[in-house]
Amino acid sequence: MTGSATVIVAGAGALGLSTALALAGAGCAVTVCDPAEEAANASGVAAGMLAPAFETVLDAASAEHLALFLTARDLWPGLAARAGVELDRSGAVAVGSETWLATVRAGLSRVGLHGSDLGRTALEAVAPGLSGAFEVGVMTREDWRLEPVAALAALRRAAAAAGVSFRAEAARDRGAADWLVAATGAKADLAPELAHLSPIKGHILRARMDDVGRFSVRGEGAYAVPTAGGLAVGATMEPGVSDPTVDPSRAPSLLAAGAALFPDLADVQASLAAGVRAATPDGLPMVGASVEPRVLVAAGARRNGWLLAPLVAQVIAACVTGRDPGPYAARLDPRRFEPGRTS
Repeated sequence: MTGSATVIVAGAGALGLSTALALAGAGCAVTVCDPAEEAANASGVAAGMLAPAFETVLDAASAEHLALFLTARDLWPGLAARAGVELDRSGAVAVGSETWLATVRAGLSRVGLHGSDLGRTALEAVAPGLSGAFEVGVMTREDWRLEPVAALAALRRAAAAAGVSFRAEAARDRGAADWLVAATGAKADLAPELAHLSPIKGHILRARMDDVGRFSVRGEGAYAVPTAGGLAVGATMEPGVSDPTVDPSRAPSLLAAGAALFPDLADVQASLAAGVRAATPDGLPMVGASVEPRVLVAAGARRNGWLLAPLVAQVIAACVTGRDPGPYAARLDPRRFEPGRTS
């Protein structure tokens, strides 16, 4: 297939917009279909961490994926430059009990990374307002971040400037297009492989605060990430829940977790948001060809949609244009969950 293919991308989240931009850059005529308002998806309700190191160490489902995560992260500078997305590469720091920090250090060492210990003075410099209960932290420069809502807007502008069309409607089928890319949640009507996805609802707290530095802070069971004008604190993980409605009862526990990291959170106004992510059985997204002819899948990134977006886009663009999809295509194959199939 040549680069003149016509493509419908279903979904205007991080994966859908990044894919649309990559396809347009490859010469395709692209239309993005999404009935939701801009940023009204799980990508907009996110902290924006691009965190290959701490995700690998702190999330059991990601324990073996560091090389893939680093490859995806290293594609971000190119995508950011093209789309006008601002990346913050300051880093991240883990704080908690000495026993827990020992597991963080050991986890980083296991995957060939080195975490630097920061004393109290250094912690105060990188994360002003951090609780005095933390005398030491473990820092990594491998983890970056972005502002999700601003990044979605930038990707959309860049895609539109590249000739991508947008329709405020759901894509129901491929129609007359050469390809359909299912970059949505668990909608089995677009591709049968999407039936393997399960929803995970997450709540995140956003608080207006003064200077909190530029480092993401990972604690025992919670994180606090600098945003424009404050902190994002999260997040709940509610497997099997697909209702995106905000549940106010989730706020107190998030606020308490955040205040344990930044005590001033207890005295500021905060708002609660919720989104629903899609997850596969093995924690990696499904990216590539469906059994449905001319349908591609780009879904199921779980909590790493922003991190993986440029890699997903690269693989999908390669599938459409007939190029080499790269070394991770087999691991991301949407058909890997078929009975008797191995990746």
